[in-house]
Amino acid sequence: MRIRGSTRLLAVVGDPVAHSLSPRMQNAAIAALGLDAVYVALKSCPDTLELVVRGVMATGGALNVTVPHKRAAAGLLDVSSATVQRTGACNTVWPGLGGITGDNTDVDAVRSEAARLLAGRPVRRALVIGTGGSARAAAVAVADGWPSATVEVLSRDPRRAVEFLGWASSAGVKAEAADGRPADLIVNATPLGLSDADPLPLDLARLPGVGALAVLDLVYVRGRTRLVRGAREAGIAAEDGRGVLVEQGAASLRLFFDVEPPREVMRAAVEDALGA
Repeated sequence: MRIRGSTRLLAVVGDPVAHSLSPRMQNAAIAALGLDAVYVALKSCPDTLELVVRGVMATGGALNVTVPHKRAAAGLLDVSSATVQRTGACNTVWPGLGGITGDNTDVDAVRSEAARLLAGRPVRRALVIGTGGSARAAAVAVADGWPSATVEVLSRDPRRAVEFLGWASSAGVKAEAADGRPADLIVNATPLGLSDADPLPLDLARLPGVGALAVLDLVYVRGRTRLVRGAREAGIAAEDGRGVLVEQGAASLRLFFDVEPPREVMRAAVEDALGA
């Protein structure tokens, strides 16, 4: 990859962000497409997020946004997509004609990956673990993909769970607090699992009794997370966030450059980093 004065700066911004495979994946796509751009990871705390976003936009660059900044990023936009307005969360930012423009490509990515895991089976109840921007995207993905489904939210913070339920009502998502009832689909939308030392987002002993058809963990690590490994051992279709990473990243590239993203190149870069 050759860096020139004309090279466009693209980045993923978050905290933590050093683990992100977005630079590896997107630089592989950039090379395959012959684009004059480079993709890096930028660590930002909440206090510096606005400076980072406005600085990258001032260069004509573009951003993906990850934990914990997706909701905050939505508040920095001049032009918001309907999906951002509905979720209150943004993961893709670029300089548009009306100013700083944003979309949320997580929703379609989560819905696509969940549908693949479910293989045509219906969702009546879905358990979403977490209350942040990724959890909102997951809840909307369920509501759009399986309109009759109820979304249960599981959070360690009761106040945030109540806030999430209030948002869900305004977003057209049928939601309620988790009460231990069986769920067809489980989505972990927390960062728990980046390290094997992390506590599990869901007690693995519950999995056989939950009756889940599929488990989607938005965290991705080499060898897959303990949640995914435990679900597979229980006979449940399960996958980590690598497929979601590829799909949301491909959609972002299309928004940044109006090109057809090379998904197979992107997927190969991710699988090379994480192992099959």
